[in-house]
Amino acid sequence: MPKLKSNRGAAKRFKRTPSGAVKCGASHRRHILTKKTTKRKRHLRSPQRIHPSDLRAARRMIPYC
Repeated sequence: MPKLKSNRGAAKRFKRTPSGAVKCGASHRRHILTKKTTKRKRHLRSPQRIHPSDLRAARRMIPYC
């Protein structure tokens, strides 16, 4: 059985935690930041966990990460 290729776009965006969850960065932090509150921007800084419905697809894309 050959090694599986990981999806390179997903490998740059997602990291797997030791418990098996998948972390990702939050969206809405790139531009148009003046109208967003400081609290909202601060909460977007911390890594988010992927929704359980997307977890299976994300794990398949990054098999060894």
